[in-house]
Order: sequence, then C-alpha cells, then structure tokens
Amino acid sequence: MKFYSTNNTSHQVTFKEAVFNSMPQDKGLYMPASIPRLDDKFINNLDNYTLPEIAFHVAKNLLGDDIPENDLKEIIADAINFYAPVVELEENVYVLELFHGPSLAFKDFGARFMSRVMSYFLEEGEKQLDVLVATSGDTGGAVALGFLGVPNTRVTILYPKGKVSGIQELQLTTNGQNIRAIEVDGTFDDCQALVKQAFTDPELNAKLRLTSANSINIARLIPQTFYYFNAYAQLLKEDKGNIVFSVPSGNFGNLGAGLLAWKMGLPVEQFIAATNVNDTVPEYFKTGVYQPKPSVQTISNAMDVGNPSNWVRIADMFKDDEAKLKRLITGFSYDDAETLAAIEKISSSYKYVVCPHTAIAWQALKDWQQDQPTGKASGIFLSTAHPCKFPDVLPDHIAKAVVIPEEVKGLHGKVKQATHMGASFEEFKSYLLKRN
Repeated sequence: MKFYSTNNTSHQVTFKEAVFNSMPQDKGLYMPASIPRLDDKFINNLDNYTLPEIAFHVAKNLLGDDIPENDLKEIIADAINFYAPVVELEENVYVLELFHGPSLAFKDFGARFMSRVMSYFLEEGEKQLDVLVATSGDTGGAVALGFLGVPNTRVTILYPKGKVSGIQELQLTTNGQNIRAIEVDGTFDDCQALVKQAFTDPELNAKLRLTSANSINIARLIPQTFYYFNAYAQLLKEDKGNIVFSVPSGNFGNLGAGLLAWKMGLPVEQFIAATNVNDTVPEYFKTGVYQPKPSVQTISNAMDVGNPSNWVRIADMFKDDEAKLKRLITGFSYDDAETLAAIEKISSSYKYVVCPHTAIAWQALKDWQQDQPTGKASGIFLSTAHPCKFPDVLPDHIAKAVVIPEEVKGLHGKVKQATHMGASFEEFKSYLLKRN
C-alpha cells in the first residue's frame, strides 16, 4: 500500500517511509492511496471474530504486503493484548471502555501498535530513532509505556506545564531509560507546534532521525480503527443494527479513525464529535467556517486543542463531498460546569464513574438521541481514560467509588524527571542537538 500527502497526492511513499518520516516535508499528513472496502461477509459476521482477528484483517487490508501476514499477526498479538468491552448502561446507551491497556487510556491501541511496527522496521546498525510526541494528557503515558526499553529508540515527550493531571504527569515523567520529558511553558498547541516545526527543520533532520508518536503518524491512526469494528461486533451478538458513535474529540485522531473504519465499510449511521469549549469543529458545523483558535484550559485536558491536526485527514476523506461529511457528523460542545453535571448524572443514573472526556461524549450522545425517533439507533459513547487519572476533577463522593488499579498505586513515590523550557523553537532545537 502506498500513502500520499494530503497536501500533494502525487507524493507517495511506502508504509515504512510514512511511519518513520511521520509528516511530509510539505506539512501535509499521510493517508492511504486507496481505502479498501472490506467484504460484506466479513462485516456481517464480525461477531464471530476476536479483537486480534479483527485487527489483523483490517490492518492487512490497509497495509497490503508491507508487513508479511505472520509478522503482522505477531505484532498485533503483542500490541493488542487487552480487551475493550462494550457495556450497556440503559436501552440504546452503551459505553465502549478503551482504558484497559497499560496506561489506562485508549491511546494504548495506537502507541503499542506503532512502537512495535517501528521496532519491526528498524534494521540493525541503523541510526537511532528519535521519537517526538506532544501530549495534552494521555498520549504521553501511552507512548512512554509503549516505547519503554525498545532498542535503538529515544522518546522525547513535550507536555504543557500545569495542564495535565497528576497521574498523567507521573506516567510520562517517571520512566527513565529511553524516555525523556519536557515541561513546556505554554499550551498543548505550543507543544504540537514545536514537534511539527522540528520535522521541517533541515539541520535537525540532517543530524537526527526524527519521527512522531502523535496521531499525525499514520501508524497511530490505523490501530484505532480496530476498536470501532470490535464494538460493532459486540453489538451484533445482541442483534443491534444501526450504530451511532459519540467520540470525545481533541486532536481528532479518534474520530478520524472511526471515519476511516466507516470508509472501509463499517455500517455507522452517525458520528458525534463531542468537544469541550475548544469547539473549532462544532463551530465549523454550525457556521461552515473552519477557524482554528488558541486552546483554552479545561478539566477535560486531553481535549484542549484549538487547532486539531487530524482535521486535514477528515477533510481529505470527504474532499469530494463536503455535504456528506456534514450529514455524517454532528458536533456538540460543553463547558466545565456541564461536564461536571454529566459526571454527576452518570454516577446517579447508572452507579458508573467516568472521566471528564467520557462524560462529554455521554452528554453529546444523550442530547443527540433526544432529537431522534425513540429506539432508532444504538448509541455507543467512547470512554477514553480510566477515571482514576482525574482525582482532582471528580467530586469527592464520586472519587471514593473509583477502584484504583495497582499500576497507578505504584506510580506514587516515584521521582519526576522533566526538563523545563519555554515555547521557543530555538530552545527546543538546542535541547535536541546538545543531547544527541
């Protein structure tokens, strides 16, 4: 399979090149040259397959012969070794729990698959791979654990000072070995801009072999399609037909992966883009104008993105039919007060605890369903992180009900290791060159 730049469809590379180069020099993002449609027999019988089997079939169709079948099966078996259950909360309201991986966040799917793909492609004697990643919360921890100890790789994680939760910060700053953390005076958008600029800097690229672990890397996006197919498979067992996905959205890689699954034939009736007050995309659906803006800090910090990178991929998938894009996706946005109210409502209604991002996805689903005919579709909202990662956000009486996983208990007492710097590219560039 070849992959092209969204800024230049004639610029095409192999999957290996797309993974290691991450972002084309023309500042586009890589997309498959063709999006294969899976056969109806497979789609209609998804409930007969396990998550790893589904993942292999989807990845094989997207990657072609870039990775031999047996090697691809081994990569998936090692990377996707946890489950993602769909839990029914009430009639036509389901939650897809994506926090059962090592870092307790949905980003384990992408980070673990990508790290193993990179390790597979790295050849003996090649220059060390420098992996750069900006995080607004959960990406950093998932990437850190995904790459920890991987030979011939070095990971540099940039995160905005004071804008990630305490547990998120511990997950990305206490690893050591080949993992480095930089605490940036600024926002996630500043961190993301530093990473993107590094990829287009001639001197850095001459001296370092740079790649990204953000969702700008196509190897992060592909494995996120797996859980959409698997969620549909679980509802097929209950003879549920029409499916709506409500997706908590920040950098829009998660929604982008769902739309990629839809393009491959997954029968989804509607996608809901659920954001906090960083509502660039919902505003686009209201006004028809896509206008990025500076991000605003909220209690749903992983979604504090004012200029979502992956929107260019979504726009590219629908470049010939913008009207279809607007029919398929509905946007909702909520402020912190509404988010807290949703957390309370979910707790009292279902005796179920969610993180703030998940609460936003639930509220968006409920608001969308309110305007629909009763019983029309089965709504699945994505739970993207374990609620234990946000103890300072949850009201005390709800936080007490959260069961703390052992891996989180083990983080406390570890020493934070992070370099502090401003949002200047020259300072970041100097850091990378001096520590080469």
